[in-house]
Amino acid sequence: MGSLFIRFQEAVKTLAKNPMFANNRLFARDPRHLQFEADVNRLFLYTSYYRLGANAEEKDAEEIIDMASKASVSEQQKQVQENVHYQLTNMCQAMDSILLPDTKNGASEANNYPRRSGLSFAVGTGVASANKPDVPSTRPLNRAELSNKFRDHFQYTLDIRPSQIPHKDAGQGLFLSGETNAGAVLAIYPGVVYSPAYYRYIPGYPKIDACNNYLITRYDGTIIDAKPWQLGGDSREIWDGSDLVDYNAVPSKSQESNSDRAWRMLSKPLKKGHTENFGEVLERRNPLAFGHFANHPPKGSTPNVMICPYDFPLTEKDMRVYIPNITFGGEEEPVTMKRFGSFWFKSGRSGNQEGESPVLKTLVLVSTRSICDEELFLNYRYSNSKKRPEWYIPVDEEEDKRRWS
Repeated sequence: MGSLFIRFQEAVKTLAKNPMFANNRLFARDPRHLQFEADVNRLFLYTSYYRLGANAEEKDAEEIIDMASKASVSEQQKQVQENVHYQLTNMCQAMDSILLPDTKNGASEANNYPRRSGLSFAVGTGVASANKPDVPSTRPLNRAELSNKFRDHFQYTLDIRPSQIPHKDAGQGLFLSGETNAGAVLAIYPGVVYSPAYYRYIPGYPKIDACNNYLITRYDGTIIDAKPWQLGGDSREIWDGSDLVDYNAVPSKSQESNSDRAWRMLSKPLKKGHTENFGEVLERRNPLAFGHFANHPPKGSTPNVMICPYDFPLTEKDMRVYIPNITFGGEEEPVTMKRFGSFWFKSGRSGNQEGESPVLKTLVLVSTRSICDEELFLNYRYSNSKKRPEWYIPVDEEEDKRRWS
């Protein structure tokens, strides 16, 4: 398997210089799209490599490498989604086997669990009201116990502990406990998902990143705020993404910039729906929901994970509880937006086109090499048009420029 990975690594480097990418006139006009397609190409190779498994043959690897050089980006993107979904399906099924009561014994196992107190009923945990969804019974494991059992299934799990990066702002880091190969889905980026239509509802808008280090943006403009998720919890519960944290959002003392003024004029707030959103039943013990703790690599280190956009199909009802995200504004009526330069505008059509299934737009972290008992490092790709923290050492300055061009 090691020799095959070397072939894949060589393919990643070679395809990045492929004339199909470099000489396309569209890319010359839109470097951002070039970087997007290069990332899709890498993810196609990494996740396909992982799916080949330990018994892969060289001819299988050569076929995937050949596809990476010939298949369209949209075809590769679909395959990446399928590869990621395949892994997450196995993980969700494993967590079901760990957490759900043994149905072979009927209700006997569930009835042996400690009865919930009156307080738990009062706050809405474990029961359904007239409008709130029901929270199914699960085995009474805490977050650490579920994490250990997850490792028994997949030979790795995630830990949060002080980062090994030698600077004062490093804080907590994300560590892989165990080992895995390249192309593995290691973490999900949890939190509240904001489409461009709802940017104005992000706490602290328009200076949303002034007091929040847990924001991340997909190429399609979707922003995920992981700050409300924090470390998760010790139960399966209804989670509505309420801001239980202090954003310390202090109005700027400086004068309003032209950009902020344009946003204020062009991005009118959308009215909330008439129906109250009671949130979603989510597994707050989820051992994968720690993508927001991955740090940027320090000087002398390279990333060992990369971001992968993942559109979770909401038709997969059994898996929904393990996807640690909710969509601001609800999941039933998505608003279609189009990007023009730095601005997003509402388009004429809303919702999904005919034949398309509704999706929840999120992100996962995928390993880019074999990892064993290490801290996970993610290339933050900060924009070089803004002042960057003193600890930020660009991994690839050209990629940063293309990503935010």
